[in-house]
Amino acid sequence: MPRAETLYVAGRQWGEPASFNPLSSNPDWPVNGLNLMYETLLLYNPQTGKMEPLLAESFKQSDESIEVTLNAAARWSDGRPVTGWDVKCSYDLGYKHKSLPMSPVWQYLSEVRLLDNAGNAVADTPNDSPDYPRRIEFVLDKARLNPLVILDALQDTRIVPRHVIEPLLAKANGSVEEFSKLKFDKAPVVTGPYQLKLFSSEKIVMERRPDYWGNQALYAGKLPAPKYVVHPIYKSNDHFSVALQQGRLDMSSTFVPRIWLKHKKGVRSWFDEAPYFQAASVPILSINVKHRPLNDVAIRRAMAFAINYTDIRELAVSGYSEPLKAGLILPFGLESKYYSEEDVKKYGASYDPARAKAVLKEAGYVSTFNEKGELLETRDKTGQRVPTVFIKSPTGWSDWESIVRIAVRGMREVGIDARERFVDASLFWNAMFQGDFDLIMNTPASSPSPSKPWSRFEAIMTTQDFAAEGDKMYKNMGRFNDPKAPGYIPRIDELLATIPTMKDEAQLMQAYRELNVIFMEQQPTLPLVYRPDQFYEFSTRHWSNFATGKNPYLPPQIPGERLGTRMLWSIKAVAQQ
Repeated sequence: MPRAETLYVAGRQWGEPASFNPLSSNPDWPVNGLNLMYETLLLYNPQTGKMEPLLAESFKQSDESIEVTLNAAARWSDGRPVTGWDVKCSYDLGYKHKSLPMSPVWQYLSEVRLLDNAGNAVADTPNDSPDYPRRIEFVLDKARLNPLVILDALQDTRIVPRHVIEPLLAKANGSVEEFSKLKFDKAPVVTGPYQLKLFSSEKIVMERRPDYWGNQALYAGKLPAPKYVVHPIYKSNDHFSVALQQGRLDMSSTFVPRIWLKHKKGVRSWFDEAPYFQAASVPILSINVKHRPLNDVAIRRAMAFAINYTDIRELAVSGYSEPLKAGLILPFGLESKYYSEEDVKKYGASYDPARAKAVLKEAGYVSTFNEKGELLETRDKTGQRVPTVFIKSPTGWSDWESIVRIAVRGMREVGIDARERFVDASLFWNAMFQGDFDLIMNTPASSPSPSKPWSRFEAIMTTQDFAAEGDKMYKNMGRFNDPKAPGYIPRIDELLATIPTMKDEAQLMQAYRELNVIFMEQQPTLPLVYRPDQFYEFSTRHWSNFATGKNPYLPPQIPGERLGTRMLWSIKAVAQQ
């Protein structure tokens, strides 16, 4: 593959590829990134807060529904048009099979309805008529009105070919488990600009589709600049960092420490100066509140006062962050209008070891230290020894490992018996969803979406689909605010249910303030630092005209990631200039 025709990207594949199945909950790259192979209806632009077209050329929203209209030019790689039947199938699969990734949206949908040009309902009976349905109406559930979730789904759900998926499901006797064994690794039918060429334990190679429908419909006949997009597979952040400096990688979404030292080797980020990256998410320590002593809010609050957030920002993440503020609302960007400095000062926790010790003492905890100041044990007000709590994080994720060590050091210094526990990434994800942890690193609702900051609160505090430890939960993995337990706070669920329907900005601000105050008082998780939804680094050795803070024609998302895919039509090979 000629270097001037090949873009090397990395950071989204951490192990040997196993499946490119578009219905998998955890597919390999690029299926997990969206829009290189399987496309979504719309794209969310976090710079403007607006939805932009992809398979759908437009959408309109009412109090009862959201309607999208497909681009008439959209085609599958086998030449068939993308129809409303494909879209309806892609969503209806989640209604029929609760294990599929698009299933949760059906908590807020009552129907996906097909319409003809006149707005009349169209039967769900696919045929080869040239007058296929292009209008799709997503009808909101009246009991759970939540347009935010539907908008999120429109930019997050892969549209699949009904004429391929339904026969394969039928062959599997309707079993999603059997269907999930299909790897979709032999020229699958896709709508995206690239097709899977080959893969191994070392790399995944995508090849440009010259007949991609969007070249003409969206880019005036222009092809993406790279003929090939390759994702090498490395074992740790350090390997990605070295590859960027050597020019073997062109873009990466991994953590690269002290990136300013790599400038002389052509490595750049969104900004040329601190904080270097555009923050969009909040890594946290999820807390399993079912585990003693973490069921005590005093311990959780003491932890929040014990952690040195400045050290995390400066040492663990190389200064790639604005100073942390308490709560779950970003105090900058599109969310800042909902942030209240007054509430944060009154209710929030910041680094204050003396305050952490005071909270523990007031709650009856007594810690014993040796002559070196090292923690020996902590006992609660009944005299029982408090068990050690372990913080889990994936091995090899160097920035997260550093964060955990800083958090553990701070907790132990104030008298909380915490320890690190680094585990293989495959074990990490299972542990998180099953609640098999005391504390665990996590970045809830990390991707930019129309629902921020609501979806961040919902990911941490919702009680919908509440499950016992051992059963999987994909939100509120710490089992906070159990509806069947003493101390349940119904107001949290009330606010989560009503915020998505609020239109008055003053009312919305007040609701977010109230929800954020409850979060700060209860401390169900520990926010640690701000970071981008994905790190955005690039090398200028082989390609140029990447989007940057000085040239923000697209958000900081690497090609193959949502709106960042459009960058493939704008970058230029250095050798050809």
